[in-house]
This record gives sequence, C-alpha cells and structure tokens, in this order.
Amino acid sequence: MKNFLDFNKMITPSIIKIIFIIGVVISVLMGISLIGAGLDNPYGGSGSVFMGLLTIVIGPLVTRVYCEIIIVVFKMHESLHDINSKIKVQEDDRDM
Repeated sequence: MKNFLDFNKMITPSIIKIIFIIGVVISVLMGISLIGAGLDNPYGGSGSVFMGLLTIVIGPLVTRVYCEIIIVVFKMHESLHDINSKIKVQEDDRDM
C-alpha cells in the first residue's frame, strides 16, 4: 500500500492492457455497425461497408500503437530508475 501511495509502483501499464482490449472491441463493433448500416441502405452503402472493413482492420492497429506509445514512456521511466540506482551503488562504492 505504501508503494501505491508513494507512486513507487505504477499501475498504468496494467491498465493499458485493459484499455487495449476495450479499444479493439469498440473498433470491431463500430466496424460491424458500419457494415450493417451500409448493407441496410437501399441506395447502396458500399462506402459504409468499405469504412466498416477499414475500421475493423485499422482500428485495432491504431489502438495498439497508441497503447505502445504509453508503454514506452513507462519503460523509459523503469530504465532511468535502474540507471539511477546503479549510479548510486557505484557512488557508494567509491565513497568507501
């Protein structure tokens, strides 16, 4: 609990996985909705069908890229934390 309150343990990387799954589900449902609207259109809805297919394919990819960008920020934080702790150990060794 102390790590949580002191922000020593980051929870966002765990939440990002859930956000990714939700984003993919929303993209697929929106794509299916667009396809359904296009097929239901009596005047020809080929544009909606095409956009629905595009949403099903591109939506999860865009969601993945967005989530990866956020994860990279946290990986950089972890790497900088590791570097900082190694430097502190080296400084402590020199002081002895």
